[in-house]
Amino acid sequence: MSVEPMKRDGRTGKFRRIAERPYARARVVLFPHGGGSASYFRSWAAAVPWDLDFLVAQYPGREDRYSEPMPDDIQTLAAVLADGPPVDGPELPTMLFGHSMGALVAYEVAREISAAGHHPLRLVVSGHPAPELTRPGTVHLGTDEELVEELRRTEATHREVLDDTDLVEAFLPTIRTDYRLSETYRPRPGARLIAPVSVLYGDRDPEITPREAEAWSDTTEGPCEVRVFEGGHFYLDHHRDQVVELLTAYARAAVHASAAPWPSAP
Repeated sequence: MSVEPMKRDGRTGKFRRIAERPYARARVVLFPHGGGSASYFRSWAAAVPWDLDFLVAQYPGREDRYSEPMPDDIQTLAAVLADGPPVDGPELPTMLFGHSMGALVAYEVAREISAAGHHPLRLVVSGHPAPELTRPGTVHLGTDEELVEELRRTEATHREVLDDTDLVEAFLPTIRTDYRLSETYRPRPGARLIAPVSVLYGDRDPEITPREAEAWSDTTEGPCEVRVFEGGHFYLDHHRDQVVELLTAYARAAVHASAAPWPSAP
């Protein structure tokens, strides 16, 4: 996966680096949930190891890309994100992680780069059913009040933000678009991935069942594993360190198996 630089000719790029890691031997690219932005993963900086480069996709329509329109479907968004390298510097073996809507984005990015012959080290998806079992919905067709109530139910947005009328008015169009992309998503025919797939979710998450998690095995010719954490849809908020440790272990094991030995010190 080669991605364009963070900044070029004054334009902001598509990815944000969580922390500088000059000795990185592999890269982990994170894809936020619907309505989320790169800043959701800002707190992960404290847990990121010295030998991995963690990047976050910044979707259009939020924060410093607020004025940019979101693509019409997840496949188009993934194609844009997969087009070119994410940052300046050497290309690194790359693992993909996506939560909720981000799981679908990560999956479609994996398909894009795999079709170009650049297979990811691993695809890690979180809090979302397998693509073929994606649940259709009509939340994106509801009133603003109904949309806010859905955000409260899933705890996708801090309650103090939802209580701020001006903030809600500013970000609801973007969230509505994200819901539309998620609720109208349908996977297109194509080859299975070669990369292994890992599925993470909370044991009290109403957005995914064990069967929907296990069905991710249909997306790959490689192995597929499922790991369950205590918590709801945003179990990540309470298990940040454990998830970062898991991603680190996956990346190090993959690089050790396929390339030069991991350095013992920076």
